[in-house]
Amino acid sequence: MTARRRRFTAEFKKRVALDALRGDVTVQALAAKHEVHPNQVSLWKRQAVEGLAEVFSAGRKADADEALVKELHAKIGELTMERIFSARVGALSRAERLAMVERGGGLSLARQCALLGSAGRRCTGRRRARAGPAWR
Repeated sequence: MTARRRRFTAEFKKRVALDALRGDVTVQALAAKHEVHPNQVSLWKRQAVEGLAEVFSAGRKADADEALVKELHAKIGELTMERIFSARVGALSRAERLAMVERGGGLSLARQCALLGSAGRRCTGRRRARAGPAWR
């Protein structure tokens, strides 16, 4: 008959790994004390050391999450402004739509023009300054 495989709880593994990290006793003595193989003690010790980095880097992950949330909130605000702007456009004439374009509003001029279905200088009513010869 074969022996059943032993399963260790997380609490037991933690206790053995902490004893190994203290370094008071050799790995062989710890293995004998807890009735496990020395390789198992070394493995749990290595896993504990590698896991410590995750414990102390948890704050950085939270900062990254906050930055993502801020970015998503900005995108939600932008899309809301576009929806409101588009809803006001409806069945207006071209002149009325061009009158809706606001400088310094919630949307950029280019985006407002794109939503109105107009592009470039025709939408903003501005003319581009012509560059004269460089030698004058």
